[in-house]
Amino acid sequence: MLRAQAATRVQELVPIRYGRMLVSPFTFYRGAAAIMATDLAATPDSGIVVQVCGDAHISNFGGFAAPDRRLVFGPNDFDETLPGPWEWDVKRMAASVEIAGRDVGLPADRRRRLVKACAREYREGMRGFADESHLDVWYDRLNASELVDRFGGRLGPRGRILFSKTFAKGRRKTSLRAVDKLTHRVGGELRFRSVPPLLVPLRELLDAPHAGVEEEYVRELLVEYAAGLDEDRRFLFGTYEFVDMARKVVGVGSVGTRAWVVLLVGRGGLDPLVLQAKEAQPSVLEPHLGASTFENHGERVVQGQRISHAATDIFLSWQRSQGLDGKEHDFYVRQLWDWKASADLSALPESGLHAYTRACGWSMARSHARSGDRLAIAAYLGAGPKFDQAIARFAAAYADQNERDYQRLKDAVAAEELEAQTGL
Repeated sequence: MLRAQAATRVQELVPIRYGRMLVSPFTFYRGAAAIMATDLAATPDSGIVVQVCGDAHISNFGGFAAPDRRLVFGPNDFDETLPGPWEWDVKRMAASVEIAGRDVGLPADRRRRLVKACAREYREGMRGFADESHLDVWYDRLNASELVDRFGGRLGPRGRILFSKTFAKGRRKTSLRAVDKLTHRVGGELRFRSVPPLLVPLRELLDAPHAGVEEEYVRELLVEYAAGLDEDRRFLFGTYEFVDMARKVVGVGSVGTRAWVVLLVGRGGLDPLVLQAKEAQPSVLEPHLGASTFENHGERVVQGQRISHAATDIFLSWQRSQGLDGKEHDFYVRQLWDWKASADLSALPESGLHAYTRACGWSMARSHARSGDRLAIAAYLGAGPKFDQAIARFAAAYADQNERDYQRLKDAVAAEELEAQTGL
């Protein structure tokens, strides 16, 4: 039997999460989805249910590769997805626009303009989808190449260059890039680097009598994963061979959960593929909306993403497997980097934030229109600006609350009630 050393206890990574949340009110907000879910549960809603993202802050939008090798834009984190009120996603998205505006020093009137533009794009987008057929809504998507022309009316030359660089950089984020950054050669063989606590190879986490135990453990994991793929993708996956596996700390809110990267190669040791397996725990929305109908939380994440998106990773799947602690855990699996493009919000000019947040608003409407009653939502929103104004007021008020919560975290760390590890 495998026995985990102390390094495998993921709770030891929680101080890293607190350290990342301490960077700014915006990074705190990114890690506080559970706090906001509790707050939103006490607010009224229309009763119209959609497949909500569950953590729809604007840093969880970005570019990713479609199977036809086009870079598309939309929400890209569904760890908390669940059927729920569409308003919850809109409010979390809008509050993040306000908080991001504060983070870059925009005055109140200009932050309000950004939030209203984001909400208006959601409202007008939903009204547009209400006029489309089911199939048109299902196929609709936003290609990254269209984003600037569609939403970047205020962008000057510098803003267009920044957007172009962001998506060009995203196209370079592939398994080849992951191999260059995360691995080195040991005795002529590729192996994950050891950069604890952020990247720790599996061999360093095991207290095992011989190396064969590690290989057997990983082989079982990969067989279980492959069994969940469609036949054609299982065939493709079967052309790769396992090389190495490591624990990798990712994000802000995900720190403290199990996250693995798996290196595989094809064609005589070439043609690398790097997969990421992220632990899927119960959604932070479940205490307020009820338990998921899916027994496996990895399946909850995957099916929620498939309902919400016109395009998903060809290797996206889920599994339940025994962890190094001897207990079963749910995971979803995808490519680590497959043209993943994310904007540096702090580097965007105001016109860039305007274009980006408008794209987020439209993309969220498209996501909700696929799974909910888009005609009812459109009728509820109306043709005038009252909804936009109400959302802007909510966003400002919640940003104030977020700053108070952020200060409470700072006070708790200063009083040594919580441990935070910064700089990671």
